[in-house]
Amino acid sequence: MARPRRAKSTPSIVDVAKAAGVSHQTVSRVLNGSQSVLPETRERVQNAINELGYRRNSVARALARQRSEMIGIVTTTSLDYGPSSILMEIELAARKAGFYAAVAPVEDYDDASVRAVFDHFLGVPAEGIVFIAPLREMTADMTQMTIPVPVVAVTTQALGAGAGLTPISIDQELGARLALEHLYDLGHRDIAHIAGNQEFFEACNREQAWRDFMSERGLAIREPQVKGWEFSVGYEEGRRLLAEGLPTAVFCANDQIALGLYRALEEAGVCVPREVSIVGFDDMPAAAYYSPALTTVRQDFANLGRVVLETLLEEIGAADKGGAARALTPALVVRDSTAPPRSR
Repeated sequence: MARPRRAKSTPSIVDVAKAAGVSHQTVSRVLNGSQSVLPETRERVQNAINELGYRRNSVARALARQRSEMIGIVTTTSLDYGPSSILMEIELAARKAGFYAAVAPVEDYDDASVRAVFDHFLGVPAEGIVFIAPLREMTADMTQMTIPVPVVAVTTQALGAGAGLTPISIDQELGARLALEHLYDLGHRDIAHIAGNQEFFEACNREQAWRDFMSERGLAIREPQVKGWEFSVGYEEGRRLLAEGLPTAVFCANDQIALGLYRALEEAGVCVPREVSIVGFDDMPAAAYYSPALTTVRQDFANLGRVVLETLLEEIGAADKGGAARALTPALVVRDSTAPPRSR
């Protein structure tokens, strides 16, 4: 009877060293990106790695260093543009920094579910945790939790002082004011707002900034009725505004709402921006291709992801956990959907 063939053994760092004609310490220096290795030696080692199909044993490496080189990311199940963009950028930034990012979406936003996810990451153990927390429910119990590793929370809610967290966000109030000041400077005084989902901190921040702006100038407030992030919200609110009498401008809580509003106005034969000016929020990639191209508030999610990851890495290994809240600056992108109001 023929003897079964033995599986080919996985190449080790010693095998790479023999193939390249160097010591295993030299191979280790190449793998760790050391600049002390001569270019020709580095090339020989890399060729040997490629020929043998060598892969680093991340578990053994972590044990040797007594580090997991893993961060946990707690997030929502939302596929909305903001949370999903933030998640992607943090994952990319972690990979560039040499960390593996494990993602745990929270479907039920009660305290027990959030605690369970944090406990899971602490048991792995993760070296740090990013908490993407745009929803009110997700942060309700955070100040009562004791977390022994650094946590950076992507949220506009000020919850870091008591919980040992570092909140980082994009300044939502400033973004809303940039949009509103642009409309005001064009001459608009009747500015409606189509609000976002009130379970999200960002929606509340943007709506409150609009209310404050209008009140500070003694301008009438048209109460938003339907609230949410979807295209349908913009469409429904657009139909309502058409029935009640159009404002001269509308500040939309996000770009999707603005597109829904476009549709309602187009069906009614209303010209944007000649009859109504519209400003969105987020600067989704499609915003520049709306017709007319949408004036909107840009949130730089790539920069947010980098700052969040850099902050977390700075705190990993530091004695103090939790830092001051930080809000990044958004920017107004002026396109073709805004103009001075015409006389009515």
